[in-house]
Amino acid sequence: IALGCDHGGYELKLEIIKYLEKSGLEYKDFGCDSMASTDYPIYAKKVCEAVQKELDSSFGILICGTGLGMAMIANKVEGVYAGVCHDVFSAERLRKSNDAQVITMGARVIGPELAKTIIDAWLKSEFQGGGSTPKVQQMRDLEAKSFHPEK
Repeated sequence: IALGCDHGGYELKLEIIKYLEKSGLEYKDFGCDSMASTDYPIYAKKVCEAVQKELDSSFGILICGTGLGMAMIANKVEGVYAGVCHDVFSAERLRKSNDAQVITMGARVIGPELAKTIIDAWLKSEFQGGGSTPKVQQMRDLEAKSFHPEK
C-alpha cells in the first residue's frame, strides 16, 4: 500500500500507519513528514506513480484536508482510479463497482477510527464485475483517448 499526505493529513496518516502495522499490512510512506505547509500534488503524484507501476497488485491511500484535491490529482495519473470516501458504503463501492486502486480521505472531515473502518472495508472489497464491467471499460476507453488522442 502506497501512502501519502499533505500537512493537513499528516496526523491522520500517522494513525493509519499504526493501523496498517497492527494489521500486518505492508506499506510505503511517500510523505509528507511533518505538519509544515506543503503542496498535496507532490505526494499524490508520488503515490499514484508507485501504484501505476504495479496496477494489478498495488493500492494507495491519500490524505489531505478534504480528500478532494488528492483525488483530482490521482485521477490525472494514467491507469490510476481514485475516489474520495468518508463512509464505509462508498469505500466498498469504490472497489466493488469502480475497481479503484486509490482511496482519498479528508482529515478535516473524518476522525481516525472512522478512517480505519473505511480503509478496512475498502481493502477487503474486490471488483465484482457484472453490470459494472462495461462502465469501467467506458472509463478506461475515455482515459485512453485523453492520454493518447492520436489513437
